[in-house]
Amino acid sequence: MLFLVAALLLLGVAMGSVAHLPVPVTLAAAVVIGAWLAVFAIRERRTRHHH
Repeated sequence: MLFLVAALLLLGVAMGSVAHLPVPVTLAAAVVIGAWLAVFAIRERRTRHHH
């Protein structure tokens, strides 16, 4: 849970920085964050199915 809070805090900081970044950099960061969230969701789902 603490990990999610830290992730949301970092996301909030990143969203504040988006206004100062070029569009391609912002889109690349969005893709990386989205991929990380997808991997996290898949790992969580697998963990719940095994227990």
